Amino acid sequence: MGSQVLWFLLLLTLTTICTSKSCHPNDLKGLQDFKAGIRSDTSGRLDKWKNQDCCTWEGIFCNNETGRVVQINLPGLYTSADAPVQATMIGELSPSITLLNFLEVIDIGELVRLTGQIPPSIGLHLPNLRKLNFLGNKFTGALPQSLCKLSKLEELYLQENGFSGFLPSCIGRLKNLRRLNINSNILSGAIPESITSLTKLESLCLQDNLLTGNIPENVGNLQALKELDLSNNSLTRIIPSSISKLYSISILYLNANQLEGEISLPLKPGQLSSLRFLRLQNNRLSGTIPQTIGYLTSLQRLSLANNQLKGPIPSSLGNLTSLTELYLSYNQLSGQLPRSIGRMSDLLLLSISHNTIEGPLPHEISSLSNLQSLDLSYNHLNMSTIPKWLMHLPSLSRIYLAGCGIRGEIQDDLQVLARSLLELDLSANHLSGRIPAWIGSLSRLYSLNLSKNKFVSEIPSTVMNLENLGVLDLHSNKLEGSVNAVFQMKSRFEGGSLTYLDLSDNSFSSVIDQIGTGGQENIRYLNLSRNFLKGRFPTSIGTLKSLQTLDLSYNGLGSKLPTSLGNVSTLERLMLQKNQLTGRIPEEYLKLRNLKELNLSDNHLEGKIPYGKPFLDFPSSSFSGNRGLCGKPLPPCKS
Repeated sequence: MGSQVLWFLLLLTLTTICTSKSCHPNDLKGLQDFKAGIRSDTSGRLDKWKNQDCCTWEGIFCNNETGRVVQINLPGLYTSADAPVQATMIGELSPSITLLNFLEVIDIGELVRLTGQIPPSIGLHLPNLRKLNFLGNKFTGALPQSLCKLSKLEELYLQENGFSGFLPSCIGRLKNLRRLNINSNILSGAIPESITSLTKLESLCLQDNLLTGNIPENVGNLQALKELDLSNNSLTRIIPSSISKLYSISILYLNANQLEGEISLPLKPGQLSSLRFLRLQNNRLSGTIPQTIGYLTSLQRLSLANNQLKGPIPSSLGNLTSLTELYLSYNQLSGQLPRSIGRMSDLLLLSISHNTIEGPLPHEISSLSNLQSLDLSYNHLNMSTIPKWLMHLPSLSRIYLAGCGIRGEIQDDLQVLARSLLELDLSANHLSGRIPAWIGSLSRLYSLNLSKNKFVSEIPSTVMNLENLGVLDLHSNKLEGSVNAVFQMKSRFEGGSLTYLDLSDNSFSSVIDQIGTGGQENIRYLNLSRNFLKGRFPTSIGTLKSLQTLDLSYNGLGSKLPTSLGNVSTLERLMLQKNQLTGRIPEEYLKLRNLKELNLSDNHLEGKIPYGKPFLDFPSSSFSGNRGLCGKPLPPCKS
C-alpha cells in the first residue's frame, strides 16, 4: 500500500512538471527589455531576474492555467524585511512592456523613478489591463489617447509625475473606471465633459495641476463618487448645483481655484448627507453663507476661508455637531457670532479672523470643552479685556486675539494656562506696562507674539525659562535695556528651539555680544532693526548655519563687518543700512550664493566691492551712501 502511494505522488509530480506553463517568449522579452531600461536598482530586486522562466521572478505573477504574465508588482521597494531602508529604481520604461498583452495589473509606483513617456500604443496591446499605477515616477509628455481603449481599466494612478497637455476628451469611454488619480502634474486645459459618464467612479483626484475652464455641469451624474478633489487649479465660474446630487460623496475639495458666485449647496435636506470634509477656501465666492449649510450634519471639517463672503454667520451652523474644524477667516462676515456655536461640542479649531464680526462674544463658547485653537484676530470685537471664561476652557492651547482692542496690562489669569498653552498672539492691541515675569512659567509655549503694543521696560529675565520657545515677536513696542537675555535662553533640544526672533522697532541700546554664542543654531529669522544697538558684530554670528534673514538696520553699530558671516551659506536677506559700519566688505561674502536681498547703504564702508555674484545682482542703491566704496555697481575705483 505504501509503495502505491509513493508511485501516485511521483506520477502527480511528473504530471505537474510536464503540464506547467513556462514564460511566454513575448513576456520574457518584454520583461528583459524593462530590466535593460533600469540604470540603477538599489533594491537588488532585478538582479534576481536571471533564469528564462519569468513566472518565477520576484514581483511577477502569472496565470496558473495559461502561464502568461498578468501582474507586474513593484511598488514600495525595501532592501529587506529586517532592514526597512527605502530603495529606488531609476531608468526608462521600455515600449516593449506592451508585448505583455495579457497583463491585468501594472503597479510600478512610489519608489520607482521611471522617466520618459508612456508608450503611445499602451491601450492597443493591453486589452485586459485593470490597474495601472505609475504614482510618483518622472514621466513627462502628454497622456496617450490610446489610454481610452483600456476598456477594462478600473484603477488609474498617474499622480506626482510631469505629465502635460490636456486630459483626453475620450476619457469617458473608460466605463469601468473606479479610481482616477492624475493629481500633481502639469495638465492644462478644461476637464472634459465626458468624464461625467464614468458612473462607477468612486475617486476623482485632479488637484495640483493647471486646469482651467469650469467644473463640468453634469458632475452630479457621478453617483458612486466618494472623493472629488479639484483643488489647486485655475477653475472658474460657479460651483455646479448638480454637486448636491452626489449622495455618496464624503470628501469634496474645490479650494485654491478661481470659482465665483454663491455657495448653492446643499439645496435641501438629505443632500450631501455623507459629506465629511468640505474645502472651498481661496476662491472668489461671494454672497452669504447659506442657512442650508446646516443640513450637512455629517460634516467634520469646513473651510470657507479667503473668499468674499458677506453677512452674518448663520445660526444653522450649530446643527453641525460633528464638526471639529471651522475656518471662516479672511472674508467680510459681519454681525455677532451666533449663540448656537456652543452646540458644536466636538469643535477643536475655530478660526474667524480678518472679518468684521462685532462683540460681545457669546458666553456659549465657554461650553466648547474640546476647543484647542481659537482665532478671533482682526475683527470689530472691542474686547477691552480677555474674557475670564475663555481662559478656563480645559483644552485650549492656541489663542490668537490680535487686533481685538484689548487694553491695559496682560491679565494674570492667563497663568491658568501655564501647562497647556502652546501659542499666544496678542499683537496689534493696546496692551501696556511691563511684560509680566510670570510669562516664563508658560513652560510649553512655542510661539509668543506681543508685537505692536505699548510694552515698556526690559524683557523679563524669566524668558530664559521658555525652553520650547521657537517664535518670539516683540517688535514695535517701547522695550529697552538688554536683548542678551533672549540669546541666553535654555533649550532641552540640542541646537536650540528658537527659529524666529523679531525685536525690531524698540529702544534696546545694549551691545549684542551674545548672538551666536549657543542655543541659537536653528534660528532662521533675526530682526533687531530700528533700535539703538551699539558696538561690534560678534564673530560668533558665523555659527548660525540656518540663518536666512538678518536685519540689523537703523542702529548704531560701528564695527567692521565680520568675515565669519560669509560662512552662513543659507542667508537670503542681509539688511545693515543706516549704521556706522567701517572697513571693507569681506571677500568671504562672495560665498553667500543664496543672497537675494542686500542693503549696506548709509554706512562708512570703503574699498572695492568684491567682484562677482551675488554682488553683481544688486543695484547701486544697495551700496550707496558709503563715500569710500567703489567698483561695480558703483563707479570704478580710482587707480
